[in-house]
Amino acid sequence: MPAPTEPAHTDALIVGAGPAALALAAGLRARHLSVRIVAPHAPQAFPATYGAWLDDLPGWARACAAHVWTDVRVYTGPQPTPLLRPYALLDNTRFLHALLDRAGPLTWTVGTVTHAAPGPDGWTVHTREGKDLTARFVVDAAGHAGSLRRPRHPGGAALQTAYGLTARFERPPSAPGAMVWMDYRAPHGPGETPTFLYAMHLGGDTYFVEETSLIARPAPTRAALRVRLHERLRAQGTPPGEILHEEWVAFPMNADAPDPHGPLAFGAAGGMVHPISGFQVAGALRAAPLVARAAAGALHTGRDPHAAAWAALWPPERRAAREVHLLGVQALLTLPPDQLAPFFRAFFALPPAAWHAFLDPDTPPGALARTMLRLFTALPNRTRLPLARAALATPGVSGRALRSAMNAPTASAHPGPVPARQAGGMSDDTRTDHDTPTENAVLNHEDLNQTGTIESGMQGATGNADANGLDPDVDLGERVEELRENLRPLTEQQ
Repeated sequence: MPAPTEPAHTDALIVGAGPAALALAAGLRARHLSVRIVAPHAPQAFPATYGAWLDDLPGWARACAAHVWTDVRVYTGPQPTPLLRPYALLDNTRFLHALLDRAGPLTWTVGTVTHAAPGPDGWTVHTREGKDLTARFVVDAAGHAGSLRRPRHPGGAALQTAYGLTARFERPPSAPGAMVWMDYRAPHGPGETPTFLYAMHLGGDTYFVEETSLIARPAPTRAALRVRLHERLRAQGTPPGEILHEEWVAFPMNADAPDPHGPLAFGAAGGMVHPISGFQVAGALRAAPLVARAAAGALHTGRDPHAAAWAALWPPERRAAREVHLLGVQALLTLPPDQLAPFFRAFFALPPAAWHAFLDPDTPPGALARTMLRLFTALPNRTRLPLARAALATPGVSGRALRSAMNAPTASAHPGPVPARQAGGMSDDTRTDHDTPTENAVLNHEDLNQTGTIESGMQGATGNADANGLDPDVDLGERVEELRENLRPLTEQQ
């Protein structure tokens, strides 16, 4: 827990008090470094809803789960697709105390950081309240907008926005006993921007339901999503009764890999939000010990801890993977609204290991590109064409992705399960009070039978397939030639 007194100097200073900040603080404390947290408030339970694939979480974090569902499903059409992967909702108070207990004594300074400057003995961090704090290792973990540095968003920030509520329902708004990861059915009408329902049965007559825009530029506003959620619930014949809690989520999905200089940026501030899913939290839980080990080793040997931490967090292969993921972001942004459901229908028809790997931030770029190639060939032509145009808009990135796919090994390139896989959730929000003015303007700016419980089932291909989503016996040259053939009509038009 926070120490009662504040020393004049600490080995490390972390700006922010979210899960990423406290996970890194725990990692540094495990390396016997003194750590200061600077945040606008004392320790408090995280306000956002954090959901995670259970196998993504380390054991200690699994113990913080408030609910775990084995019936996890998506709807890209009338019938559900079972994902057969347990999903957890974290108890945020328990999660906070687990992180603080793992960190042990911390120096906790309530304040707002304005800037930092290097000096002969480390860095001096200045606060709006007039404090000058010194440390040898400084980390910006202040959320999506950052504090000491601003994340870059190619083409402008593309946001995930969502409005949700926890309420009591006379009739179930989603399948009882289930977690609905994504429901693209629209009984309330298609709308200008496609949205989906993210829903959890919390027990009894209580459900969490959230209307979510996966990624858009410009993004739907809180008011628009609130109206759309209530329209959906009315159309289903499941209006909410007593509303217990409301939630608003808005954060950028397309942060570029940051430049490796100056104070480390970590968590959402460091571009660690997954560009396709919006997950971030367990990625930070997983990266924190690696970054802490690198920074502590540098401090103990007189080297620059920031350079060592940057190298551990963003090695060249991970930067290349981010480039491939951002190509996927651009593809999603260019899809017509009515093509998102077919896109995800094909995505979840991939072998489970393939879509698991695609949502994992540590999957190598070649494996990602091979999965994208497999997905492209499986899509209907109407969905392929806008994706092909998106690829042609960035020929350098697309060419590198193709070369990565061709050079990737045909055997499984994705490692076996390890602790703390990707987590977060469609409402993975680590916002701070430091949002930029532009982002603040945006943030303020069929068959309905869902009651059947899925007990078994398989989705996607069965038989011989590797973790990259391509059969080991497939002729990759034929796949690449097929892709070129699909692109040829578009290239001839240019």
